Order: sequence, then C-alpha cells, then structure tokens
Amino acid sequence: MSRGPNIGRVELQILQYVQDHHPITVRVVAEHFAEQTGCVRTTILNVLERLRLKGHLKRKKIDGIYHYAPSRPKGEFVRLMVREFVERALGGSVSPFMAYLTQEARISDEELKELKKLVRELERKEEHG
Repeated sequence: MSRGPNIGRVELQILQYVQDHHPITVRVVAEHFAEQTGCVRTTILNVLERLRLKGHLKRKKIDGIYHYAPSRPKGEFVRLMVREFVERALGGSVSPFMAYLTQEARISDEELKELKKLVRELERKEEHG
C-alpha cells in the first residue's frame, strides 16, 4: 500500500467519484467521466488500476465484473492528502496555511466554530504533554 496519496489531478477526480459512489464498476465511472470530461473507458480503466496498484482502491469481482471501492475511509485519505500537502508544498509548516486563512479564505460561521474547537483541542493537548 502507498505511504501517502501521491496522485495526480485526474486520479484524484476519479478517486473522489469512487469514494462517493462505491462499490462501482468501470462502466459506471467511464459513463460519468465521458459525459463530464470526454475521457474514454480505457483511460478510466487505466486510472482505476493505477489507483488500485498505489493502494488507494480495492476491487472485488461480483458476477464476473470488477467493482471498485476505496481502500481507506474518505476522512483518512483527506488527512493523508493534507499531510502530504503540508510536507511537500509548505515544508512541514502550517504557518503559510494559517496566513492564507486569515488573509484570503472565506470562512463560514460553522467553519470558524470548528477552527476554534480545534485550537482549544490543540491547547489542551499541549498542556497535557
């Protein structure tokens, strides 16, 4: 299994679709992306297999047809993506992201509540070692 997300833009789009609609066949994924992007079935099959080989998807044969599903819960995958982004793009520091949040991001009241809750949890964690 892959140590982190390590996926491209098209792979991410297809993985997100599978995460939201699994278990799902190549045919259904291909039909969706043919309408949305013009991708052909063989491209979708290749991407699904790449994602499977990277450890992001699993497949199961049902009545002779492979059905794909995520190999980990969506929340866990998102955490891995965020970790990879912070490590690769931000050099391991969340400070640039915090600057973005305060200067450019549009944050809803609900998201602000969640951020405050997170800060409180981080403060408690720091106090207790």
